[in-house]
Amino acid sequence: MLKQELDSLLPSRDFSRRGFVKTAVGSGFAAAVLPVTAQTIKTDSEGLSVGEVMIPVGDFKMPAYRAQPAGKTGLPVILVVSEIFGVHEYIADVARRFAKLGYLAIAPELFVRQGDAQSFGEISKLMSEVIAKVPDAQVMGDLDACVAWAKANGGDTSKLGITGFCWGGRTTWMYTAHNPAVKAAVAWYGPVARNYHAGDPTALDVAAKIKAPVLGLYGADDGGIPNDTIEKMMAALKAAGNRKSELVLYPDTPHAFHADYRPSYRKQQAEDGWRRAVAWFKNHDVS
Repeated sequence: MLKQELDSLLPSRDFSRRGFVKTAVGSGFAAAVLPVTAQTIKTDSEGLSVGEVMIPVGDFKMPAYRAQPAGKTGLPVILVVSEIFGVHEYIADVARRFAKLGYLAIAPELFVRQGDAQSFGEISKLMSEVIAKVPDAQVMGDLDACVAWAKANGGDTSKLGITGFCWGGRTTWMYTAHNPAVKAAVAWYGPVARNYHAGDPTALDVAAKIKAPVLGLYGADDGGIPNDTIEKMMAALKAAGNRKSELVLYPDTPHAFHADYRPSYRKQQAEDGWRRAVAWFKNHDVS
């Protein structure tokens, strides 16, 4: 069980998969994070095309939440990668926030082959029965399919960015190493010195392959991500010639400080991080 996924969570309810009512991608909240807190942000969909799309990955159809300005094409593309809880309302809301800024934002359900991450009320079971069974190779292929779908559906993939949170933050590092077409990335509190699936490398292992500028947004009081591991990551990038990447380490700040539906949310740091993320993409040709 990963401490960074448990920090600031209220005691989880024991929902069975059968007892949890599955909603559409991007609707509701994962069972493991209920009840959500009062400060949860809600971004409207006025002027946007939003909702579930099915992205072909070979013969498989992967569900994803898509948000984009209605009727527009040639849009810069942002991949939005979830935490271990899958694409629930918080992740969909982040996608809408990007869409309001003129992006085609895609948040894929990357755990769907292994199980329904939103239906697990016990994080330990979610980790062992779903997350630990999701290999990086599968995730990289699924994200490649998202990019291909975006290119065919109004996206300008010459302006490609990726961002993600915790598990998705690590995936942001890994995909930036995997796909040289990524122009810029923003990793929110993603572990760099560990993997989730046995045998996969860490972000530190692939640092030399990361050529695009990455903005790392981390909390100094994150018990699951030691500060020195992030500093080692930045040093490894610099040693490999990547001098455009930056680290922001917020003092007195826990894990999941951007997650407005959780008690770990820190408004000031979350808003500052969001401003930095938006500027990062704009300043690195993803706009």
